This record gives sequence, structure tokens and C-alpha cells, in this order.
Amino acid sequence: MAYRTFKDRDGYSWEVRQRSRSTWSIEPTAGNPGKARDVESPGYEKDPFELSIEELQRLLDGSKAPAARNVKNPFKD
Repeated sequence: MAYRTFKDRDGYSWEVRQRSRSTWSIEPTAGNPGKARDVESPGYEKDPFELSIEELQRLLDGSKAPAARNVKNPFKD
């Protein structure tokens, strides 16, 4: 299966992968310091290849990278 790639407004490349009918994953490609994110697929389109770059950018802008977990040390060193 092919994955849709696009460049964001900052020039970084991203890859869109369809996880399910309602969820897509936007993942950075080589050289991109961003983090992978899961987004809801737009209700009007089921195929990432049918979206324009502007629509993909809007999905990327509307998503949030997963937050880093702040885990306390249980051993209290």
C-alpha cells in the first residue's frame, strides 16, 4: 500500500497513513523533527490521495503531537 506524502508550509515532509476508516496517522519522514500524530479523517473523504495540500496542512495544524509523560521516579533516588 502506498502512503500519501506532502510537504508542510515549513518545508518538512510528512506521510499520511490510513489506520482505519475514521483515523489517519500523520508521521514525519527522514529529516523531519516533528512527532507522529493521529487525526480523524475528514468525513467527506476517505482517501488521503484525494485531499489537497492545503487540506492536509489543515489536518496537521488541527492535530496535536502527543505530550511527553512526566513520570515520577518510584525509587526516589
